[in-house]
Amino acid sequence: MTGVVVSPRANKPAYKPSADLAEEVLAGSRLAIARMISRAESGRAEAEDALAELYRRSGKAHIIGITGVPGAGKSTLVSALIKALSAGGHKVGVIAVDPSSPFSGGAIMGDRLRMNEVIDANQAFVRSMATRGHLGGLARSTLQAVDVLDAAGYSPIIIETVGVGQDEVEIVTAAHTVVVLSAPGLGDDIQAIKAGILEIADIHVVSKADKPDAPATVAALKGMMALGAGIRDTGWNTPILPVSSVSGLRMDELCKTIGEHLDHLRASGELAARERNMARTRILGTAKDLFQKRFDEDAEKLESELQAVLKREMDPHAAAQILLGWEKESPEK
Repeated sequence: MTGVVVSPRANKPAYKPSADLAEEVLAGSRLAIARMISRAESGRAEAEDALAELYRRSGKAHIIGITGVPGAGKSTLVSALIKALSAGGHKVGVIAVDPSSPFSGGAIMGDRLRMNEVIDANQAFVRSMATRGHLGGLARSTLQAVDVLDAAGYSPIIIETVGVGQDEVEIVTAAHTVVVLSAPGLGDDIQAIKAGILEIADIHVVSKADKPDAPATVAALKGMMALGAGIRDTGWNTPILPVSSVSGLRMDELCKTIGEHLDHLRASGELAARERNMARTRILGTAKDLFQKRFDEDAEKLESELQAVLKREMDPHAAAQILLGWEKESPEK
C-alpha cells in the first residue's frame, strides 16, 4: 500500500535492536522509520546510540515549520503542500505535533486521519507526535524524529506545530523556513502581535483566500509589516501570500517561495547561523531534560535541597547550583 504511512499497531512485529533498525532507516524502510520514531518518543536508552548515528547521517533536509493560531487551517495547508511538493518530485516528511491526552499522553487530534486525502502522495511519510506536556508548540522528541526522516532521505520535512496556544515561537529554533498561517476573520493580526508569532515568520500565508474577508487580513498584515512589525535584519523581504489549500490557489507560488527562501539562506550565510542556533538550542534543551530526568528518577537526590528551600534555609537558585555541582558564588562576585 502506498500513501501516507501510519505506524502499525496491530500484528506488532518482534522486537528488533535499534542498531538494526537504523540500518533499515538508512535504506528507506518506512516500517523501520515508524518504529525508530516510536523509540525516540519513549526515550529508550537502548535507542540512544542508533539515534546518534542517524543524527550523524542527517543534515541534508530542508526543514519547514508551519505555525499559527488554532483554526487557521494548518493541517489543511500541510495536506496541500504534500500534494504540491510530491508532484514536484520531493520526498516529503511531516511531523504533526498534537496536544496530548491528559490521561494517556498520546496524540488526540489525529492529523494523520485528517490528511487521508493525500493518500496518493506516495512519497509522503506523516507522523503525529504528542507534546506530552512540553510547551512551545513542539514535542520533546520532535527533532529526533526529524533526524530519522532526514537520514532516510526525506526533504523537505514539515513540522506542524500544535496550535493550542499563543507561544509557539520555539519553531524558529527548529526550522530553516518558518511559515506563519493566518485565517480571515479570526483576528489573527492582533493575536500574532501578542504572541510574537509575527516576528518569526519567513513567509506569511493567509488561508481561505477565496473568502470575502481575506483581503482585509492581507491588508492588516501588510500594514503591520510597513510599520516595522516582524522585520528581521536578514536581507529577506517577508512575503504575504493569500492561498486556498482546498482549491490549490497559489500553492505552486508558495512552494516556489519556500524554495527561494532556502536559496536566500544559503547565499547570505544565514543558513549556517540558523543551524548553529538550532544546534545550540538542542544541546541546552537536552541538558535541561536530562537534569530533570535525573531527579525525577531518583527523588532522594533532590530531597535535602528541597527541604532546605521549603524551610527558607536556602533559596532555589542556591539549591540548583548545588544540584549542578557548582559552588555558590560570593556576593562580591
